[in-house]
Amino acid sequence: MEEQKKQYDLEEHYAQLEKTITAANLPVELGRVRAAFELADRSHAGQKRKDGTPYVSHCIAAAIITAEMGLDEDAIIAALLHDCIEDTSLTHEDIARNFGTAVADIVEGVTKLTRVQYTSVEEQQVENLRKMLLAMAKDIRVILIKMADRLHNMRTMAYQSEVKQRIKSLETMEVYAPIAHRLGMQKMKWELEDLSLQYLDPSGYKAITNYLNERMDTLETFMADIKGKLQSRLDAEGIQCTISSRIKHVYSIYRKMYAQKLDINGIFDLCAFRVIVDDISDCYAVLGIVHDMFKPMPGRIKDYISTPKPNNYRSVHTTVIGSEGIPFEVQIRTWEMHVTAEYGVAAHWKYKSGTNGVKPGDEEKFAWVRRLLETQQESDASDFLSNLKIDMFADEVFVFSPKGDVINLPAGATPIDFAYSIHSAIGNSMVGAKVNGRIVNFDHVLQNGDIVDIRTSKNAPGPSRDWLALAKSGSARTKIKQWLKKERREENVMNGREMFERELRANNIAPSDIMADDILPLILKRLAFQHIDDLYAAIGYGGVTATRTVNRIKDELQRHQSDGQKTAYDKITEQAERRNKRQRHAVHGVLVEGLDNCLIKFSRCCTPVPGDDIIGFITRGAGVSIHRKDCENYRNSPAENKGRWIAVGWADRITDEYTTTLVLVSTQRSALVMDVATVLNSLNAKVRTLTARDVENNRSTATITVEVHSLSELRLIINRLSAIHGVYRVARVGSAEAKADYDKNQLAQ
Repeated sequence: MEEQKKQYDLEEHYAQLEKTITAANLPVELGRVRAAFELADRSHAGQKRKDGTPYVSHCIAAAIITAEMGLDEDAIIAALLHDCIEDTSLTHEDIARNFGTAVADIVEGVTKLTRVQYTSVEEQQVENLRKMLLAMAKDIRVILIKMADRLHNMRTMAYQSEVKQRIKSLETMEVYAPIAHRLGMQKMKWELEDLSLQYLDPSGYKAITNYLNERMDTLETFMADIKGKLQSRLDAEGIQCTISSRIKHVYSIYRKMYAQKLDINGIFDLCAFRVIVDDISDCYAVLGIVHDMFKPMPGRIKDYISTPKPNNYRSVHTTVIGSEGIPFEVQIRTWEMHVTAEYGVAAHWKYKSGTNGVKPGDEEKFAWVRRLLETQQESDASDFLSNLKIDMFADEVFVFSPKGDVINLPAGATPIDFAYSIHSAIGNSMVGAKVNGRIVNFDHVLQNGDIVDIRTSKNAPGPSRDWLALAKSGSARTKIKQWLKKERREENVMNGREMFERELRANNIAPSDIMADDILPLILKRLAFQHIDDLYAAIGYGGVTATRTVNRIKDELQRHQSDGQKTAYDKITEQAERRNKRQRHAVHGVLVEGLDNCLIKFSRCCTPVPGDDIIGFITRGAGVSIHRKDCENYRNSPAENKGRWIAVGWADRITDEYTTTLVLVSTQRSALVMDVATVLNSLNAKVRTLTARDVENNRSTATITVEVHSLSELRLIINRLSAIHGVYRVARVGSAEAKADYDKNQLAQ
């Protein structure tokens, strides 16, 4: 590190910035840039980076990346000053006074909200993203400088601790690389992904790079041969073009290995070629020539010229197989398309013909940012981040309206997502949908090229809570929640209260415990609600989840502690312990956790008896239903019912008798029922019903309902019945082995 300190030359580094500006022929006043550098140097005086270099070296590096994008003078100056408001005593007013309001606003947009206290790291990250996106909607240069900042930080991540390397790399992979993709900045996206993978899976990254290095000579020979053949043929056809080749970037190979469960030796299309021509007609002419020279792979032709991606990416892609049997990709585009593909939104500055006419805050081009923010204003931190990843970063599907408009949606989108992407009123009044002229269900998954027609009605009942599970886009779910919140408050309060109290009991907290005057205000303040009914309503319409709410309540109660006094959480815990120690009253021999004298019923699907491991299910208006833990209905219970299962147990002393059902399978023979009845009579078993039927394969089944006091008594009956001549099996209803036999018997009846 000491050697690096000696080697670093600040003036030499700054000179690289001026050379980059000059080489790019940018209309920049270097004197103004120099003044910004000197201000940044003075402001960051004494601050060092982890590698020992002056902190301002990072600012210069970010400015160089910004200049390489071809951005304007204000953007380069803002890049030099981008950390001043956050890390030095400089203010927005100071920067505005020296370099203008536009520069100061950009710096303010890049600055993190470090001076605001947040309740969690997640909330802080989300609010930083909100602020950055809001500033981005006003001036796209904010996000471009932020991307330059993150790229240089990732390039120098080797000097950070292993923990920070993983945290920053994960954030880069989940947030910044997808933002680069959404902005069409493919070159930066690839580098961010490869740098992140280097720290997230070092062994996987090394394995791929070693493999590529070992085969580099062979790959380069192959690429040179293909390039030569393409160039010769296109020259002969009179098409002016530039051809380049490359090895696919490491993360692209890594993702393909895991997505398709391939060994690296099973990935053949490692090489890609790019043909850049002068006009669009030449793109399609080259496509025909490539298909004439090489065999195209079916389904691998993608025309992003006629249907551009939302980030304005345009090219024609095809994958073909060469004479060696090795597949490779060919991308065909014009020069303007190429600049846009490499630099994305920054291409407005990079592409000289459009420099003077471009406004950094072009509202039409970046209206999607504003729409995203508008639909997510009421989301909490976790919902916002989840919806952001879906709306901005998910793989996309392109569908058409009946008028031919192209609508892009997240992969897996349904007609619900399509309707809300058109307008909230369309979604709220939707009563049906047609895809390609055929009526489909609301859960129909849309595919590329589908034509979607939404049927609406003024008398539509509006969206239901079930739609939240069917909608894939964050914006659609947010609009559904907004409608539910506005139109169905009473229903939301009732459902939310039920879900909330159920989750409290699952955490061994009685609902009455948190209603005390010294506890409830703390909870409502922490959750930002004025009244408990507002909390119930939010849970009811899906604005927050009961599980997350209860976890945040527990965190708050533990955090809020007066000097020398017990926390509110301690009080609640003590109340729960007292309830557990208190003599509880069993109902039908069953004790329910946290509840006394509640209504109990035994499920017919598995008919539990004392001695079985049991679990309770909170029904709607019918108390608690008792099931065996090996019951199919419990084991296959859907995720949304998880919170309704409750711990139960048998009382120490049980005098009741319990009804349970057995299924007996035997060969078909006479006197079977008589033998069964004889065994049951010899055991003094109380038989409620006994029915028998012949079924296929020369077998008979008998269904026997008996009353027993315990599991041991039931096992004795099963063992004796199993010993009857010709009996294959005796099993309890509800077990996996009895399910098929029981279903057949019921069908026969």
